[in-house]
Amino acid sequence: MDINQLEVLIAVAEERGFSRAAERLFRTQPAISQAVRRLEAEVGAALFDRSSKDGTLTDAGEVLLRYARQMLSLRRDALEAIKDLKGLHSGKVIIGANENTVTYLLPIISSYSARHPHIKVEVRRGMASRIPSEVLAREIEIGIVTFRPSDAALKSVPVGADEMSLIVSPRHPLAERKTVSIRELGVELFIAHNVRSPYRDRVVQTFEKYHTPLNISIEMPTLEAIKRLVERDVGVALIPKMAAQTEIKSGQLVALQVNEMRLERKLYLIHRSGARLSHAARAFLNIAKQT
Repeated sequence: MDINQLEVLIAVAEERGFSRAAERLFRTQPAISQAVRRLEAEVGAALFDRSSKDGTLTDAGEVLLRYARQMLSLRRDALEAIKDLKGLHSGKVIIGANENTVTYLLPIISSYSARHPHIKVEVRRGMASRIPSEVLAREIEIGIVTFRPSDAALKSVPVGADEMSLIVSPRHPLAERKTVSIRELGVELFIAHNVRSPYRDRVVQTFEKYHTPLNISIEMPTLEAIKRLVERDVGVALIPKMAAQTEIKSGQLVALQVNEMRLERKLYLIHRSGARLSHAARAFLNIAKQT
C-alpha cells in the first residue's frame, strides 16, 4: 500500500462517499474506486460495505483507517522534522577533536551557537591519529586535526594555524625575553604531555640536532595540568600557543619564541569526501571558514 491509497481511504471514510472523496482529492470517481479495489486486494479484505451508499467501513476498514491516520500523521511529522533540519531549527553536529585542537573550536562554536541556538554541538574527545578513521566510520561527522590525512576518502579544509611556544611563569628569569635560543634551554626542567605526537618527536629531534639536553622532569596527562605547574614555576613547557592564550593575556603565563624551533601547525577540518553532510554540519563548516 502507498500513501495515496491511504489518503483515498481516509477521504472516502470522512466524506461518506466515493464521489465527494473524488471532489476533495481532485480525482475522478473511477480513479477513487480503483484505488480502493487495489487496497482491498492488497490487504485481502473488503474495506467498505458496498450495500450502503454512504461509505460505511467494514471492521477491516475501521482497523486500517486507524493505522492510515497514524501513518499520514507520521509522514507529516517526518516532513516537518526535515523542514526543521533544513531551516536549522533542530539537529546535531558531532565533531572529533583532541585536547590541543579543541581550543581552536571554541570561537567557532561560540559563533555557531549564537547563530543556530537550536542545534546541539557535541565534541567528542579522541586521539588525533584515530580521528580520520572515526570520520570514515561515520562515528563523527567532522574532525579537526593538525595534519592533512592522505586518505582520498577524506576531504581536508584548512581553517587556521597555530605555533608551538615556550611558556614560562612571569617570575621566571626568561619572562622578560621575547625570544630564546635552544642552547639556553639545556638547563631548564620541562613539563611535557605524556601523549606522543609528531610535534613532540620534532621537539626531541631539534634538541638532538643542536646537541642540547632536553630535561623532561614531569609528564602530565592534560595541557591544563601542564599550565598550572608552569604557573607555579615548577618548570617550563612547549605547548601550542593557542592553548595558553587566556593565561598569556591575563599575565599568568609568558610565551617565548624558540629561535631554532618555529613549529607552525596548520589546522584542518576533515569530513568524508563526496558524502552529503547534514545541514547542521555544512553550516558549521561555513562558519569555520569565516571565523
